[in-house]
Amino acid sequence: MEILGQIVDIPNRRIYSGELTIANGKISEIKEKSHNVKNFILPGFVDAHIHIESSMLVPSEFARIAVKHGTVATVSDPHEIANVLGVEGVEFMIKNGKQTPFKFNFGAPSCVPATSFESAGAVIDSDGIKTLMANPDIKYLAEMMNYPGVIYGDQEVFKKIAWAKHYNKPIDGHAPGLRGNDLTKYIQAGISTDHECFTYDEGLEKLQKGMKVLIREGSAAKNFEALIDLLPEYSGNMMFCSDDKHPDDLLLGHINQLCARAVDKGIDVFKVLQAACVNPVEHYKLDVGQLKVGDLADCIVVEDLKNFKTLQTYINGELVFDEGESKISSTPFEILNNFNTNKKQVSDFRIESSIERIRVIEALEGQLITNEIIASALVLDGNLISDIENDILKMTVVNRYNNEPPALAFIKNFGLKEGAIASSVGHDSHNIIAVGVSDEAICKAVNIIIEHKGGICAVSDNQTEIVPLPVAGIISDQDAETIGKRYAELDRMAKQLGSTLKAPYMTLSFMALLVIPSLKLSDKGLFDGNVFQFTPLEV
Repeated sequence: MEILGQIVDIPNRRIYSGELTIANGKISEIKEKSHNVKNFILPGFVDAHIHIESSMLVPSEFARIAVKHGTVATVSDPHEIANVLGVEGVEFMIKNGKQTPFKFNFGAPSCVPATSFESAGAVIDSDGIKTLMANPDIKYLAEMMNYPGVIYGDQEVFKKIAWAKHYNKPIDGHAPGLRGNDLTKYIQAGISTDHECFTYDEGLEKLQKGMKVLIREGSAAKNFEALIDLLPEYSGNMMFCSDDKHPDDLLLGHINQLCARAVDKGIDVFKVLQAACVNPVEHYKLDVGQLKVGDLADCIVVEDLKNFKTLQTYINGELVFDEGESKISSTPFEILNNFNTNKKQVSDFRIESSIERIRVIEALEGQLITNEIIASALVLDGNLISDIENDILKMTVVNRYNNEPPALAFIKNFGLKEGAIASSVGHDSHNIIAVGVSDEAICKAVNIIIEHKGGICAVSDNQTEIVPLPVAGIISDQDAETIGKRYAELDRMAKQLGSTLKAPYMTLSFMALLVIPSLKLSDKGLFDGNVFQFTPLEV
């Protein structure tokens, strides 16, 4: 098989008219050849850190869409499903991913449960990490979110790190806002990457201290603008990633979008492609071809080096996307879940109190971090209720693994004027999380999630909509077009109820993520991520 085009030689910073020959899945020859074909041939894109579960798709369905955007591989952390199903969930992702030619590179989730301050569905201890690390399908130790454990020498944390070192596999970081001496300790433990930088200065310090910094642009967390100006100087130590990508966004684009934005800013195209195609392969030692003779033919044909519209995608020499169509077929899979709680009563969501001031979570657009603010409480008949006028709404996290009383708090910036929204996608333990204008609406939304054993939903006075997520309560059993359309419809309904957030469900899912400061809610209570301890609602 021969492919004609303008060949993009990233290491040598050359573009030339040529012909690429593929035989037995590999590139057998690349030669300069004059022709009139204007399309460009380059290595495929790699997402350097993503939770496939966030797309609400099983890996095989994710692959069908990703190849349309020129992505040939991902560095995939199965942390989300592992917090629900443990090692069984990791094995499910690996097995399903192998049903396609797409190159999923899964890591061993390092923090299951993510913290001891929430209820998860499983535990993966250092012995579990040892077992996973011995598996050649596991490429790295996934994000070490327990950075306090690293800094203060937690023995179990260091056992997990030691097993990664034993098997000579990279260790991913997760340390939002970590600076100074604490950052130095974190890096000295052997942690080599971070995708959680949200300021230029933070990214610069981490790069200067030897870390690889990932420019993240997902459906909720968007750090591209904060970090992209570091790329020209540090192109050898930066990568692109999504972290979390909802299905409607994935239908529109992937890493190709970040390349287009970077080039539009005037950044040298070879430096952009170094981050998008080369650095992840080299850092994680991925079995992904780099457009060299003898390499696996993992390459793409794009229309230009401005918008990076993908025309063809090849993986191991197989044409997996062509003429607007994915050539990867859907594959059957088993449905696993872990959901065990009874429906709730409206009274479960009452907060009996007469206090005047409360701590409130302030959600921030495009960020996983939150602020803590102090607000006046609104009390009716001895119950703290949502203050719709001031956009301070009651929220809950409900343990989905056991029958326990709901945890309750208040949040600002969701903007709902009616009804409630809820989800069983609640990082990292995936308990049920909901926000609404009244106890009745919140209860109704929570019970719909319980009835379906997972999903995302919206309720109003006269309408109820749900997108079921039967796989582990966080993944659909449908294809991307179906789930993407349904998710977009639900997103519109949330906004019709008043939400002003660009991605209300993605933002909601992170409001229980305790390892990201400042104020969050777990199923056990209100949590201060700055000092890593619970804090009272009352001021």
